[in-house]
This record gives sequence, structure tokens and C-alpha cells, in this order.
Amino acid sequence: MDLEQIKALIAEKVELTDLELKADGSHYEVIAVGEIFEGMRSVKRQQTIYAPLMEIIADGSMHAVSIKAFTPEEYRKHKLLNF
Repeated sequence: MDLEQIKALIAEKVELTDLELKADGSHYEVIAVGEIFEGMRSVKRQQTIYAPLMEIIADGSMHAVSIKAFTPEEYRKHKLLNF
């Protein structure tokens, strides 16, 4: 499954303002940004992104995934600090 297909899976279920995906073989890094994460704890944010991916994780297409989920304001600060 390619990155655009995975992005589409996530975007179909979760309303985001920004979604970045990187892959190294079957290991993926997801950066998700959206107002939906406002007031959510970190675990709930990750569960929100994992949910649309469960089928491809279960079938082995995606072996490992690292998820960073931010509100737009948190992401703006993150980018400034990691410049």
C-alpha cells in the first residue's frame, strides 16, 4: 500500500488540517494535525489515527507506526521549536 492510499484511509475517517506520512519499508511515521485533537489525551489521539489503519496493520502491510498528533496551535509551536 502506498503513502497516498494510507493518507486516504486516514483522511476518510478523521478530519485533519494537515497529514504527513513517511515510510521506511513497512515502518511508518504519521504526523496528524487537526482541531479534532483539542482536549484529547495523547493515547486517545493515537487511537483516533490507529483506528482507520487497523486492517493494514493486521494484514502486515504496515508493521510499525509512530504517530504524532497535534492541534494546529501545538503543531505551530512544535515546528518553531524544532526548526
